Amino acid sequence: MKFSIDNLPDDMEQLKKIILQQQSKLLHLEEQFRLAQQKQFGKSAKGHPGQGEQFNELEVEAEVVGAEVEVEADTVETEEDQADTSSRKKPKRKPLPTDFPRDVVTHDISDTDKTCVCCGNELHKIGEERSEKLEFIPAQVKVIEHVRLKYSCRACDKHSTQVKVHIAPVPASPIPKGIATASLLSQIITSKYQYGLPLYRQESMFEQYGIEMSRKTMADWMMKCSGLLQPLYDRLREVLLEQAVIQADETTLNVLKEEKATCYMWLYATGTDAPNNRDIPNIVLYDYQPSRAGQCAVDFLDGFNGYLQVDGYAGYGKTQARLAGCWAHARRKFKEAEIAQPKGKTGKANWALNHIQKLYRVETLNKDSSVDARRQQRQQQSLPLLDELHRWLEKSQQHVPPKSSLGKAIIYSLNQWPNLTRYVEDGRLNIDNNRAERAIKPFVIGRKNWLFANTANGANASAMLYSMIETAKANGLTPFDYLMHCLEQLALKPESLEHLLPWNVKLG
Repeated sequence: MKFSIDNLPDDMEQLKKIILQQQSKLLHLEEQFRLAQQKQFGKSAKGHPGQGEQFNELEVEAEVVGAEVEVEADTVETEEDQADTSSRKKPKRKPLPTDFPRDVVTHDISDTDKTCVCCGNELHKIGEERSEKLEFIPAQVKVIEHVRLKYSCRACDKHSTQVKVHIAPVPASPIPKGIATASLLSQIITSKYQYGLPLYRQESMFEQYGIEMSRKTMADWMMKCSGLLQPLYDRLREVLLEQAVIQADETTLNVLKEEKATCYMWLYATGTDAPNNRDIPNIVLYDYQPSRAGQCAVDFLDGFNGYLQVDGYAGYGKTQARLAGCWAHARRKFKEAEIAQPKGKTGKANWALNHIQKLYRVETLNKDSSVDARRQQRQQQSLPLLDELHRWLEKSQQHVPPKSSLGKAIIYSLNQWPNLTRYVEDGRLNIDNNRAERAIKPFVIGRKNWLFANTANGANASAMLYSMIETAKANGLTPFDYLMHCLEQLALKPESLEHLLPWNVKLG
């Protein structure tokens, strides 16, 4: 509607309504403009380096190293400096691992220099100085040729038209009749799914060693490896569903030969993303689905009735689990409201962020406490903070436009309040589901390199192999060694898989 002085209403109340509507619209547009500016030009707290920043990595890191060298070179100290060395931070290089193979090279002065130039007496050895250099040896590729000796009985052969041959059985292999060993397969898997190196780049790397290995062949190997690992994946899923708490998240995936334009990779995790001394196993499982429907989570979590810690996506509400919310997501919305504020101004968003920070401070102070102690501390310290925050949200909702960034943050928190406060009920719960977000990040980073999956079968294989790698990492295992071990053992078709669970495996 176009307004002019002539067609404005004479009624004062109607004029006030028009002014309020225009002010609200203007405020909303200004917030959107500031958020767009931040998204385009500002620094993202959860983003990844762009391609330009990756190319600039050498210069950035060189500046840091240069600064450290300057500090290290400054070895002249005054008495005052020596008296207060505790406050100075000097870079200290970690010693190289002692189990690495070592070549000791001794450097000695010539025999003519072992005579003192002052008195002519022979110099004697008083000590030595040692320094370490790290050398890299490129990967070695070798062929393992299996020779199976054949035997027969000469006496029996004389009386028989058919020779009976005795020969050793074919050695077990992850891919029967294929040339790939478990170590080669593990190298290809980790290169792609751990380090984000697409198969076409690996193809060119093998060419440097004189090996013709097409990406089509490697893709077929990946599919067969995922099939071989399926029983282990299923066993890990059984253990996952036995836990009291599961965290979940999902992200998009482009699959070319699917009917839907956008598919999803779902993630389910329990435990922590680093080895710990707790009795909770560390498991990270990916599950490919062609949609984001809540039924996907229902099917995967069939039989699970513990706590499911997730963001505010309503699809998880269809499961039988008790939902626990994520304060990191709630905080993120208030952070957007802070960015949308006029520059240099503080307001309600800042108050909310500071209050949420107090909740996180309680968690930091009690992160090493037992489950019961953590619950008790939350009841004593976090619960009063949550009650105060809830009263503030209800009061602020009456004065903040619902379509503003702050209004959306308030509404989100109030709608999610039962889930957001559930973590104080049980010490096994976290204040957020950042564990799941960190676990899904390797997939998101890898997706930037290989961009898409071709078929649903390929996406399922990717889910399987990502699961094995991330679960190995969470249990402190080297993914290459763990995958090679599993592929070798699964080729033998073992009756039990318990010895292959990552917390039962001892490598090296």
